[in-house]
Amino acid sequence: MKTRVVCVSRTLAAGGNHIARAVSQKLGFRYADEEIIKEAAQREGVDVAVVEDAERRQSFFDRLLDSLAVAPSPEMMSFSPGFPVTPTELLEAGGPATTEHYRQLIREVVRDVAARGEVVIFAHASAVALGSSEGVLRVLVTASPQTRAERLAAAYDLSAKRAEKEIAESDKARRAYLRDFYDVTDEEPNLYDLVINTDVLTPREGVDIVLAATRPPKKGS
Repeated sequence: MKTRVVCVSRTLAAGGNHIARAVSQKLGFRYADEEIIKEAAQREGVDVAVVEDAERRQSFFDRLLDSLAVAPSPEMMSFSPGFPVTPTELLEAGGPATTEHYRQLIREVVRDVAARGEVVIFAHASAVALGSSEGVLRVLVTASPQTRAERLAAAYDLSAKRAEKEIAESDKARRAYLRDFYDVTDEEPNLYDLVINTDVLTPREGVDIVLAATRPPKKGS
């Protein structure tokens, strides 16, 4: 089976974004993350921030550390300014659609982006959205909470307690996302084809493993 789509999910500070981007470059596939939200917003004719709010996306540290392997990259240190009126206020004021409507739209966009092929989709629980679809490789990049908290603390000069709190809050938000979008209350390993533990494996090793998994088996093997 030829791999046309690679879905990469991750826990905070596990190095998932680094692996996803490297895999996309090595395969010559396009990389899709914010593209999902932008396309959903364009279809609905609303500001990107409205769809982001409906998705209840990542915390500050999630966004900052998506590409973290050991230390953050300088380009991850800048962020766009906030909006004078929050997306939540827009929805509460009688916006064009409900939160669930936008969630359904995001799910549809994930499937449509995958249908075009040759793409690495990062986050958005795309592995769950696409399930066991033919030509899709589903990858989870994770590490123990202790390791991830240590990386967070070292990279951003946080206290151990603060880093542990950020990891715990991110993991809680991730569980809520899976529950709210896909009714998944227990993230079992069989949701994925590969689970890469960066407690043990380096991001480069993780990239090599994913690339190996995308190659069709040799005849006779």
